[in-house]
Amino acid sequence: MVFEPTMVIAMASLIGLVVVTAALLRAWHDWLELKRAQLERTEKSDPSAAPLGAARIEISDLKERIRKLEAIASGVDL
Repeated sequence: MVFEPTMVIAMASLIGLVVVTAALLRAWHDWLELKRAQLERTEKSDPSAAPLGAARIEISDLKERIRKLEAIASGVDL
């Protein structure tokens, strides 16, 4: 069974796309963890720097963005 060159290129492109997407998703999750750690550190070191309500709103916005990005990644229309 011999694959046509077009099929080989298509499969390689698809695999490459999956690898790049997985790497970007991992980087996005790591960036979010960094931001969460920064928020926690700021809150612990200087509670008056960022009021708790503002931090909750920012986390809520980040969660909404994550939800939208995950919906886009899974192919669901919002």
